[in-house]
Amino acid sequence: MTKEIQIENSLIAKLTDLKYTYRPDIRDRDALERNFREKFQALHRVHLTDAEFARLRDEIIHADVFAASKRLREINTFTREDGTPLHYSLVNIKDWCKNEFEVVNQLRINTLNSHHRYDVILLINGIPVVQL
Repeated sequence: MTKEIQIENSLIAKLTDLKYTYRPDIRDRDALERNFREKFQALHRVHLTDAEFARLRDEIIHADVFAASKRLREINTFTREDGTPLHYSLVNIKDWCKNEFEVVNQLRINTLNSHHRYDVILLINGIPVVQL
């Protein structure tokens, strides 16, 4: 009988064959957020302050799946601390191959009320988009 970890490892191997980058270093929320921040800043050639990043993160996280998917596909605007606008996209829909595709596994997200462990998550430009 195939064990869960074997299935998980086989999936990760297949995804790396498809040019996903395996990120064994991303195991918790802090690492996930650091990775997204690095990808976002590199993609848009900006440096966000901690306060700007926290506000951006809070703006893009949305419980409504339709609103979240709309934000993924569109050009969005974020107002920086100095009042200047930052126009950004989270995913390059037109030239999809210019996105960065990553896979993480055994990610733990703990809150005051719950403890979750996700087997495999696919990231595009540091954003978790698919949970398996």
